[in-house]
Amino acid sequence: MLRNLYIENIAVIEKTTIDFSNGLNVLTGETGAGKSIIIDSINAILGNRTSRDLIRNGCESAFVSAEFCELSGRALEALEEYGFSAEEDGSVLIQRELTLSGKGKCRVNGRPAAVSVLKGLGEYLIDIHGQHASYELMSPELHITYIDKLGSLENELEEYRIAYKEYTELFNELNKATTDENERAKKTDLLRYQVDELEQADFYVGEYEDLTERKQIIENIEKIANALNSAHEYLNGDDNSDGAVSLLEMACDSLSEIEDCMPETEPISKRIQSAVYELEDCREEILELFQSADGEGDNIDEIEERLDLIYSLGKKYGTTIEEMLDYLDKAKQELDYLEKYDENRDELIRKCKEAKQKAELKAEALSEKRKRISDSFARAVKEEMTYLDMPNVELVIRQEKCTLNRNGCDDIEILISTNPGEVPKPVAKIASGGELSRMMLAIKNVLADKDEIDTLIFDEVDTGISGSAAQKVGLKLKEVSGSRQVLCVTHLAQIASLADSHYKIIKSVSEGKTYTNVSLLDHEGRVGELARIIGGVEITQATLDYAEEMLGNN
Repeated sequence: MLRNLYIENIAVIEKTTIDFSNGLNVLTGETGAGKSIIIDSINAILGNRTSRDLIRNGCESAFVSAEFCELSGRALEALEEYGFSAEEDGSVLIQRELTLSGKGKCRVNGRPAAVSVLKGLGEYLIDIHGQHASYELMSPELHITYIDKLGSLENELEEYRIAYKEYTELFNELNKATTDENERAKKTDLLRYQVDELEQADFYVGEYEDLTERKQIIENIEKIANALNSAHEYLNGDDNSDGAVSLLEMACDSLSEIEDCMPETEPISKRIQSAVYELEDCREEILELFQSADGEGDNIDEIEERLDLIYSLGKKYGTTIEEMLDYLDKAKQELDYLEKYDENRDELIRKCKEAKQKAELKAEALSEKRKRISDSFARAVKEEMTYLDMPNVELVIRQEKCTLNRNGCDDIEILISTNPGEVPKPVAKIASGGELSRMMLAIKNVLADKDEIDTLIFDEVDTGISGSAAQKVGLKLKEVSGSRQVLCVTHLAQIASLADSHYKIIKSVSEGKTYTNVSLLDHEGRVGELARIIGGVEITQATLDYAEEMLGNN
């Protein structure tokens, strides 16, 4: 659940901290006080798109942080999937900084994170129901998700989507293969030319480096020969002087003559002798290098011609020999496919047909389950809406066959009639704002047991309702809050009086600047706020008494 929310420099909020509790948390305040800013701040934490206009006037940046505790198992799994872990007490702290430059920062438990991570985690932390929820109700293509969630069809849907993806990939490949015969012939000729050109070049990995080294030796042959010859003479000696090897041998012999009378010289003599052996090896290797560095057998023109070939083909097939050989392998595979076009196409048609049949079978199985679930969904939602003062409502789930898509073969839409004698029609054409709010709450209650999200936010769910309907919406919110945390922004005393924790959003003006603060109300404060909501400008003793009575009844 959401334990703490800290907001800094968001719109008219300079700084405020809200400590939420379990159960039903209600936020009230005058119109324009900043209730929507609280929701905007939470949306920022959930990784949703934000506007620079959210940043307080005169500030370069804004900051929001939210601490969540008692995470669900799915939320903990998602946290680990993104490479993070909960704190020792099982909590997670999500922070987001917004800047005018657009270069904001996000953190999860103090570690940097992408906005996409916040969005991914947010799906398992908070579910906000407000204008977006109404949008879902008025978007028929989204209604199918309610049926699938009620029926716990996630696994079956995922299995179908795997089969559907396999089919669409094969179908796209088949369409790609069925190209114009002339185009296929042109492509075959081009590939055959490219394969022949690369195969005739007969490159091998490391050839460019070998050629470059051989060219460098030829171009510096005199310098190399002189250096190797000098090094050999310094070690071996010449007619006029002894070399290093002979001098060390003589040193070794001199020390050997006194080993009997001075034993300490023996280890030194052995070390010198080891050096002699090492230098003799070096002398022989230098001689071999000298003999092999004569440049014979290498033709500088042939080497440069080969390097030019590597360069010219590299401009067409890759900058390195490795890339050119990789291009050759792919070209040969594609050429083989095109040359066996008819055979491959027949096989592809067979696979595509099998994949489609497999996807259709899974889609049909899903469709049959949805038909049974739709009836249960309609009855359950109608029952909830009847309780919420819509006794004449009729719900019908229209389910029609459609072409295969990622959701199966069903086109599902909720149809509703709110008055007796009316034929059920699409929600967007019938429901008012208040009816949408109650319908959304009814659906949420029906799906409550299928939802692992611990925190639900209802943003002005009371839109367009009053009287007994408002009272029943409040009672239903109270019921939902028995199993999860509920945050509700409301204008109605009937709902606010049922809160476990009541927060008042207060706007003030000081030195030409607007400030908004959020305060947790005590009993007396709640009485005053309920009286304000009930009575408006003039609050009488009777209004205060009625507010006290409302709290007492709850």
